[in-house]
Amino acid sequence: MVFVFKTNIDSVSKVKKVTPKLNRLFPNSKWNFDLEDCDNILRFECKDDIIEKVIFLMKVIGFECEAL
Repeated sequence: MVFVFKTNIDSVSKVKKVTPKLNRLFPNSKWNFDLEDCDNILRFECKDDIIEKVIFLMKVIGFECEAL
């Protein structure tokens, strides 16, 4: 499945801040940010429904995130 999120992560330095956490919590997923998109898209490819987990994680570490 592919999941798409709107975030407020708008720089490479912010991506570097969340990278270890995303890799640790979702080791079997592929993900990437599109910082050129107006919604600063976070795209996940994985087998499980991870919407609530991603939103919760992002909020805990201080970022906005909503499923599109």
